[in-house]
Amino acid sequence: MTDTLQSTTRALMVQGTTSDAGKSVLVAGLCRVLARQGIRVAPFKSQNMALNSAVTKDGGEIGRAQAVQAQACGIEPSVHMNPVLLKPNTDVGAQVIVQGHALADMDAVGFHNYKKVVMTPIMESFALLQQQYQTIVIEGAGSPAEINLRENDVANMGFAEKADVPVIIIADIDRGGVFAHIYGTLALLSESEQARVKGFVINRFRGDIKLLEPGLEWLEQKTGKPVLGVLPYLHGLMLEAEDAINCQQVDAADHQLKVVVPVLTRVSNHTDFDPLRMHPQVNLQFVGKGQPFPAADLIIIPGTKSVRSDLAFLREQGWDKQIQRHLRLGGKVMGICGGYQMLGETIADPHAIEGEAGVSQGLGYLSIATTIEKNKCLQQTEGTLTMPNQMPVTVKGYEIHAGVTQGVSANAPLQLTDGPDGQLGCDDQVFGTYLHGIFEQQGACDAILRWAGLEATQTPDFDEIRQQGIDRIADTIEQHMDLAAIWPQWADKFKR
Repeated sequence: MTDTLQSTTRALMVQGTTSDAGKSVLVAGLCRVLARQGIRVAPFKSQNMALNSAVTKDGGEIGRAQAVQAQACGIEPSVHMNPVLLKPNTDVGAQVIVQGHALADMDAVGFHNYKKVVMTPIMESFALLQQQYQTIVIEGAGSPAEINLRENDVANMGFAEKADVPVIIIADIDRGGVFAHIYGTLALLSESEQARVKGFVINRFRGDIKLLEPGLEWLEQKTGKPVLGVLPYLHGLMLEAEDAINCQQVDAADHQLKVVVPVLTRVSNHTDFDPLRMHPQVNLQFVGKGQPFPAADLIIIPGTKSVRSDLAFLREQGWDKQIQRHLRLGGKVMGICGGYQMLGETIADPHAIEGEAGVSQGLGYLSIATTIEKNKCLQQTEGTLTMPNQMPVTVKGYEIHAGVTQGVSANAPLQLTDGPDGQLGCDDQVFGTYLHGIFEQQGACDAILRWAGLEATQTPDFDEIRQQGIDRIADTIEQHMDLAAIWPQWADKFKR
């Protein structure tokens, strides 16, 4: 590591001992801390594997976590903040997205060999961000100690070595074995990789810090590295998950509307449901494989990376029959993106984009037909939503889909900047749309919940909840981390 990095940290990488150790949240919080001080900062993740994605203004696709981290910085998301995004479409393969646009489908071995090539656009994107911002906060992926993935690594220490950036390692104490996780991770790194580790952060601590201090002292003596902070467990924190489904439900005395979401095998952008999960009047339940649907007012079929195979999975679970019964009893059904396509008459994949070429019969509730095409629609959009017997409301969101849907009428419920979207069917009991993020606006969320049966809606401001969550993380970091040790050039800003 160069002498410059010892005195001036122009970039910092956060790596974790495990997946879900808190890397995404820590990066978001550090970005907000720096932005508060007027420091021009941007997030970066060289390689992300996630089915939760976001669309940039220029029509590129990146990981959802990097879009949230950009919000923490107060800047627009860019494809250069996540130059490689992997979207799994089978157990052994994924769509490879480079600098915002789909390149090809590759299996694990194919992508492993491709890493040598993809490092070039990764470094180009990183260099571009360094030209534009004072510092970059970088998120690693999984763990740097995965021995089988060390060769040609572009996500963790392989990138850190190539970019010559310092690293801090975060571990989740709530999982147990935190000292073994940290010590073992460091021991499995090469000497040069160990040298660039600045210190450790322990995440999600509960209890009296005095009981932890002997372990902290042991760790510092054993490794020669400082513990830069111990972050407490933040109960009820609201921040979109990078990939894993968050089933945490907001506490409420009276959930007046019951919503059920089936968890498909390749469910994507399930962050669509975070506003409902946080809604004080909504009881949102995710239903997994082998589970029947509980009684509900509204069933929402989510997006998926593999529409036809997940439609088959839905039928295998018997959920199609349960949806049928739900509608007979007067319930409402909604589909978003892939779920919208499933509600139609047919889904054709003539080019074998998502699997074997062929045509699947849809659930048949909407008079639409979808064809999976080679070019993906990626765009932010806005417009108006008009639900039955309601006034139009403003709506905005984003579209990510390879399907082209025929049969959408000119007077569709959604009138967007690029034309009509969505459809109502079955005497207005069924509604589908391509629009992700539709529940994030209070007016649109109110309109859909009223359609589903909630009379007096009390929808909170979701963006305000998100911003409060980021601020809460930043406040915690400022209180519990030694930021001056990380960014010595701004030590005067981080006096504790």
